[in-house]
Amino acid sequence: MTDTTHMPDWEKRFRAPRVGLPEWAEDAPDRSLFVSNATGTYELYAWDRATGEQRQVTDRPNGTTDGVLSPDGQWIWWFSDTDGDEFGVWMRQPFAGPAGADEAAVPGLAPAYSAGLALGRDGTAVVGSSTDTDGTTVHVVPPGGEPVEIYRHRESAGVGDLSHDGGLIVIEHTEHGDAMHAALRVVRPDGTTVAELDDTEGGTRELGLSVLGFAPAAGDTRLLVGHQRRGRWEPMVWDPVTGETSEPAIGLPGDVSAEWYPDGGALLVVHSHHARSELWRHDLADGTLTRVETPPGTVSGATARPDGSVEYLWSSAAEPPAVRSTRGGVVLDPPGPAAPGSLPVEDVWVDGPGGPVHALVQRPEGPGPFPAVFEVHGGPTWHDSDAFAAQPAAWLDHGFAVVRVNYRGSTGYGRAWTDALKHRVGLIELEDIAAVRAWAVESGVADPERLVLAGGSWGGYLTLLGLGTQPDAWALGIAAVPVADYVTAYADEMEALKALDRTLLGGTPEEVPERYRASSPLTYVDEVRAPVYVSAGVNDPRCPIRQVENYIEALERRGHPHEVYRYDAGHGSLVVEERIKQVALELGFALRHLGLEPPRP
Repeated sequence: MTDTTHMPDWEKRFRAPRVGLPEWAEDAPDRSLFVSNATGTYELYAWDRATGEQRQVTDRPNGTTDGVLSPDGQWIWWFSDTDGDEFGVWMRQPFAGPAGADEAAVPGLAPAYSAGLALGRDGTAVVGSSTDTDGTTVHVVPPGGEPVEIYRHRESAGVGDLSHDGGLIVIEHTEHGDAMHAALRVVRPDGTTVAELDDTEGGTRELGLSVLGFAPAAGDTRLLVGHQRRGRWEPMVWDPVTGETSEPAIGLPGDVSAEWYPDGGALLVVHSHHARSELWRHDLADGTLTRVETPPGTVSGATARPDGSVEYLWSSAAEPPAVRSTRGGVVLDPPGPAAPGSLPVEDVWVDGPGGPVHALVQRPEGPGPFPAVFEVHGGPTWHDSDAFAAQPAAWLDHGFAVVRVNYRGSTGYGRAWTDALKHRVGLIELEDIAAVRAWAVESGVADPERLVLAGGSWGGYLTLLGLGTQPDAWALGIAAVPVADYVTAYADEMEALKALDRTLLGGTPEEVPERYRASSPLTYVDEVRAPVYVSAGVNDPRCPIRQVENYIEALERRGHPHEVYRYDAGHGSLVVEERIKQVALELGFALRHLGLEPPRP
């Protein structure tokens, strides 16, 4: 174990052992699967609650996080890719081990990007796959049999769920060409259609559906569905066999998701509003809504257990994450020292060109203005929340204020806010960031001469685009795994992201070249004035390395100050030492270029 006695707090937060929310087998609830970084790399772990035994399931150089338990708890399926490229095959091993006793779960299927997996009680598997040549396919694999293709389409799709008795399969698809708003098709295992649910019809393509799961009871064909019919995500119960639907009257603001309680008589409701979340129980028989008590902050995942208790992964910006239970106490307590806490967030609302913009602000102790980092979230359909994150805490430890903006495109503020970024992609988000930047300077929080624009993935993309389109606004830019050259990124990225780009920009680069040009950081590279730091994974299928190199070469031709770090993984790293190295490089770059001294340990 690493000696942390003289280690700075920011590094301790990354090294602290963490565990994810345990997934339990439906018919063997004492058997669970969870993710942990206990060895220094995020891997899958099996946990027998009856005996207390835990064992590491996977052990790969670049880590493993994608795993599923079979309903009977006998098998652990996990996705095996190559060095983080997300292109691979499903493997499996017995829950009881031994570790390393892996076999190809579906030998008849070629490597592909995963498009969902559902496992049946009789050993049947429903496997979704995606490739550049085939689009999306869905195969049914009977026990010991060969895979049978039941679905194929060029547009993105995925396996939603398999009913309790295995007689119904639900597929989320975007055959209508809008990758942000899915429709649902329920089919039998032979591929014949049972029912369709499509909220993109009727002259609009702005409503989507999501699969939340089939009812957990034999003979029950009800399907829990998320819908946006009232401008936000809400749950609905739909029976594809009878056609009956019912919409629980939950009446909470913001987005509402749900999952079934194990008896099928109630819903565990996850309510997300203004960057925080909470839990409720909704009884379907009488419509009663009862609060499930959780501390203020963010619930990153929750599950109802057969005894009626609820386990949930909770954190706040100030307090590290923990898996808790309504029975009381912490469910899983990983070995080793806990992560040091950080500072709480304050909520700021700023008038923006598209309406009020919500930002989360953390500032170090003492008088401002401070050097400030605008840390931009990825997605783009995601949002920053009052949740613990080691990277913002690292900036705070070094004397920076941290500002995180839930720009248009973010989730949790209604469908119109999420969908607003179409066609003027990147530019719309940066308008909201600029409005919050103006507030930060005018309020005395941020020093206008020491402003850093930073982010990863879509946040890295917005960083590079912002440096070129707002060159006077930023002193530095730090972009991790970014989109840097949109046209080349489209050519090289995985097929599902090509579909998303066609939706966001209204077509391919050949069909709407002016939109790709206007939204590409490479277009504005000659306008960049601030020093630039870029990190990229050489196996990244989402923001591929070739388009990053094109941007770096353009900076080099100008002789513009920049640094680049390439690492041997995909879209980020699951190895703790690698993450620490990357954060140290980013901090060093910022402190050096802003003329700041690093704090003493």
